[in-house]
Amino acid sequence: MKEDYYPWGGEFNTCSPDGRVAVVILNIEYTPPNTVAIYGPLKTENIGIEKIVANVISNPHIRYLIVCGDDIRGHRSGSSLVALQKNGIDEQNKIIDAPGAIPYIENLTMEAIDRFRNQIEIVDLLGIKDKGSIDKAVHDNTVKPVPPYGEPYIAIRIKPKTTVNLDDKRALHSKIVMNYMGKVEKRGE
Repeated sequence: MKEDYYPWGGEFNTCSPDGRVAVVILNIEYTPPNTVAIYGPLKTENIGIEKIVANVISNPHIRYLIVCGDDIRGHRSGSSLVALQKNGIDEQNKIIDAPGAIPYIENLTMEAIDRFRNQIEIVDLLGIKDKGSIDKAVHDNTVKPVPPYGEPYIAIRIKPKTTVNLDDKRALHSKIVMNYMGKVEKRGE
């Protein structure tokens, strides 16, 4: 079901639910044509990559992932994403040969990683910032006649916020709002 696509949420835009192409944008201002399924930035080589993997494999129509722009200094998130698709992860959940500072995949199963690696072909445009070149890659991969990759795969569904009510009258706050990582975002009365 299309309403189940993109279970992790995040900083991205959706266009065509049946689009074959997703675009990862690094350090550039770029808006792809509305023929793409989803596009957005990638900032970190761990949680950021996990969100991309989980969201991309939830839509079996996506078969190409274009990675464009200048890599994020230090994190090297674009290069780490390319390395994940090419090499996978080791026994310690580290992306093999990833240049990022902390390229570990902690919240996805090996099955989800394998699904990503089999479903997606990466179009490596690292260092490319020219809109015309990126648009051409989007077009070239949009018109390829490839079928969807089976059914949607929901790796993990993240709830953006959780509210915790504390019954303890001695508590400083009786209501706490936490994000999906368990970090307290708001304290209430």
